[in-house]
Amino acid sequence: MSKTLLSFGHGFSAKALTPRLTRKGWRVIGTTRSAEKAAAVMASGAEPLVWPGTDISEVLQQADALLISAGPGAHGDPVLNMLQDQITAAASQFDWVGYLSTTGVYGDHAGGWVDESTPLTPSTKRGQARVEAEAAWQAIPDLNLHIFRLAGIYGPGRGPFSKVRKGTARRIIKKGQVFSRIHVEDIAQVLQASLAQPNPGAIYNLCDDDPAPPQDVIAYAAELLGVPLPPAVDFETANMTPMARSFYAESKKVRNDRISRELGVQLMYPDYRTGLEALLREERENDITTEL
Repeated sequence: MSKTLLSFGHGFSAKALTPRLTRKGWRVIGTTRSAEKAAAVMASGAEPLVWPGTDISEVLQQADALLISAGPGAHGDPVLNMLQDQITAAASQFDWVGYLSTTGVYGDHAGGWVDESTPLTPSTKRGQARVEAEAAWQAIPDLNLHIFRLAGIYGPGRGPFSKVRKGTARRIIKKGQVFSRIHVEDIAQVLQASLAQPNPGAIYNLCDDDPAPPQDVIAYAAELLGVPLPPAVDFETANMTPMARSFYAESKKVRNDRISRELGVQLMYPDYRTGLEALLREERENDITTEL
């Protein structure tokens, strides 16, 4: 008998997971906010469900597992805001519940290392909202919850090549700044591994093995494309949106040992170099270009 995953906010990571599960006989139902976006959900192999706007009670009763990709808004977690009573009542029904959070919950560590036991000291409103959302999900009794704290995500359609090609890329230089990142296919394989061996209460950092300065990633993309190195711009004087600037408020290196130790995951793309090389190779094989 096939199992059913109900995916709330069926986005980039959930779409990468879907074909891995459907090949194993899973039924995947992905929510989307509009009928216009339903085609993208369907293209991933999932059954689209426009929600909010549709009664989800029957589908929720059929689900063996939940994946929550939808981020918190100004009023908290959007799924719990609408379904907390139903999810709480059915908590023991779900074999696995995955919540996709962010490494932003750790805040700034001046380039130092963090792991899953590091205290949560977010330095942005986005990070604080994630801490509160994690706690809200953790507070549901008997829920087989797994929290995945994701670093910066890249993958097909999301990479630096487009801006480098257009000549609009810049190497923003801020002394000591490092970011962790992860390829979307590595997110998918971690989620699949966790689904296969649930460990309720577990928290996993999802990132590669090589935290690196952002300017190094842009430079390597240019090198792969054989184009001139994008200009270096000092962070203090760079013309950036408030959102882009806020990402530089935190610098840390994220440890990912637990996904290997507990789930047996070997990263497909352990550093940005192998990841970018694979993206470019895929582009050329499929005659496509990635967009940031």
